[in-house]
Amino acid sequence: MTKKNSLVPVLLISLIVVSYFIFSSSEKDKTSDWLSYGNEYNEQHFSHLNQINIKNVNSLKLDWELPLPDAIQLGSTPLAIDGKIYFTGDRAIVYAVDGRTGQLIWVYDPKIGEKSPRKIALGWNSNRGLAYLDGKLFLGATDGRLIALNKDSGELIWSVDTFEKNGDRAITGAPRAFKDTVIIGHGGADAQARGYVSAYDANTGEFKWRFYLVPGDPAKGFENEAMEMAAKTWHGDWWNRGGGGGTVWNAMTFDEEFNAIYLGTGNGGVWDHQLRSDGIGDNLFLGSIVALDADTGDYRWHYQVMPEESWDYNAAMDIVLADLEIKGETKKVLMQAPKNGFLYVIDRQTGKLIGADKFSKSNWASKIDLETGRPVMGEAADFQKSPKHLWPGPIGAHNWQAMAYSPKQKLVYIPEMQHGATYIKSEMPNLRENFLNLSIITTYDQIDPNDGKGSIVAMDPVTLKPKWKVQHDSFWNGGILATEGDLVFQGTADGEFAAYSAIDGTKLWFIDVQRGVTSAPISYMVDGVQRIVIPVGYAGGYAAFGIKATHAGWKYKAPGIRLLSFSLEGEKELKRVETGRYQLDLVDLSDVEIDEKLALTGMELYHSAPCGSCHGGQGNNSGSGAPDLRESASLTDFETFKSLTKDGLLVDNGMPKFDDLSDSEINAIYEYLRQRTKIAAADLKN
Repeated sequence: MTKKNSLVPVLLISLIVVSYFIFSSSEKDKTSDWLSYGNEYNEQHFSHLNQINIKNVNSLKLDWELPLPDAIQLGSTPLAIDGKIYFTGDRAIVYAVDGRTGQLIWVYDPKIGEKSPRKIALGWNSNRGLAYLDGKLFLGATDGRLIALNKDSGELIWSVDTFEKNGDRAITGAPRAFKDTVIIGHGGADAQARGYVSAYDANTGEFKWRFYLVPGDPAKGFENEAMEMAAKTWHGDWWNRGGGGGTVWNAMTFDEEFNAIYLGTGNGGVWDHQLRSDGIGDNLFLGSIVALDADTGDYRWHYQVMPEESWDYNAAMDIVLADLEIKGETKKVLMQAPKNGFLYVIDRQTGKLIGADKFSKSNWASKIDLETGRPVMGEAADFQKSPKHLWPGPIGAHNWQAMAYSPKQKLVYIPEMQHGATYIKSEMPNLRENFLNLSIITTYDQIDPNDGKGSIVAMDPVTLKPKWKVQHDSFWNGGILATEGDLVFQGTADGEFAAYSAIDGTKLWFIDVQRGVTSAPISYMVDGVQRIVIPVGYAGGYAAFGIKATHAGWKYKAPGIRLLSFSLEGEKELKRVETGRYQLDLVDLSDVEIDEKLALTGMELYHSAPCGSCHGGQGNNSGSGAPDLRESASLTDFETFKSLTKDGLLVDNGMPKFDDLSDSEINAIYEYLRQRTKIAAADLKN
């Protein structure tokens, strides 16, 4: 053999080795990390890892726990990048953690209390996560800043204001980053904000484009042809009756194949179609899925889930992409399970509805007409002349908690909730101009035995029929993770974290994590070990609206808020803590006489300021997102109460600064809370 020929096998072996490492690297990028909100751009919340599977998941044990004693609540889906975990807590605080040991690496606090101390009241102190691209983490802060951080050091790279300081917009959702772009929306439809999304250069923060979701004043001209088209579906002087709404506060999905971004839009501001648009027109793009060109922000198509939206049935829930075999043909679809209780399957290239059917109890519509794409409305939907009880209520059959899709099992896993509500046309004047002008009153009587309970519903998106269902006693439960190991993971409001068979829903493993869970878990691999990570810390802001089912009894800042990691190699036991769940320690006001007239004024101010959006309907615990004010020693001294509310003594702790209220208004709220405390004390005696 010649020297030249002897090199051939060596070169061949080298080529094989290099190819192996290239392949392994590409597979690592796909499976080992969790790089975006839904793992991949398709937002499936699916992990390709299968080291943990239905055969061995019962051996899962704790790797480590990271207590977060300063945290109030956790609602974000973490990211896992190169062995490190990144997630957000309340007040949009960012945490970086070593995924091997659970050691805290760095913390970034955007200090929203210093930047905009009043806006803290608009976002329930919640934040649902981060985006990542090319070494940078992207954060949406409550006050409207979009912030880029160095992922290794947590140092600020750039920051831009995405909306003006005045007004009632707020950011609670995770941005999305793709190509060289990062995009962010905002909330505030209930406060009559006009919704839009904004795109920025991911490297520099330079503004790229903006797309409004509802039309503005025609006299000022329309931003584009899409807004001119949408304006034809509105009536009267809608721009003077509120901002319109349609905010993109949660769902934004990037489609690599079609270079599109899909937006899920919110409810109307005001709610009532009669007041908002004289009861005429569909009001685009409320309650819709809107497709834009990802580079330019130009309109492509829309599908309106809720024409004439009046029920707070917004379409801001997850938008999941998949390829489905339907009648022998591969369809490129998007799927959404919005508030209204129907699962929708839509051709994501054209926006044409393929199918829709109910995943939860729903009587507002009997079905969705597949020819027109419109709902066939039920009699219960019309509450204009008389009160009607509808399923679901405004909290929805599915809210922001992540749903998942398994391309292996070809099933969608929805964190479903059942609860009805009575809708009543409100004749009351606005309590406070330009905030929470809902124009509709809702009450939440539990009529059906399953009202106030949540579940995992596994839906076949081809047949649009349930495959299986696991029902929980708790209602406001966490997001869902599906894995290649044929597993589905979810935490509940009652504090259970469990693994189920993705095939039939059999519970295979569970642990009491001692605090409610609303976040979605993720799975990643480091040092050859697959891990499951879950943030534990109940984010129950909806309890503020008087919905008993969301009052899980977790106390503000009590022990148990932490990040947990599990694997088959875990060897630890979870530390037991005293959470004080359902304990009520009222401040003693037995010698106080209440000015009932002043307390009535205080009630109106309390709910319109708004205080109740965090502290609960009557100052009671709202699901741990804020203190139960009936336990506050500040109710024994007005000057102390004033320093906490008007003077902003606790803005760093997430308490808004209500400096727009007069001393007399603060005093009225003070008297109302004292009244509620005395009533609670009397109830306890009885």
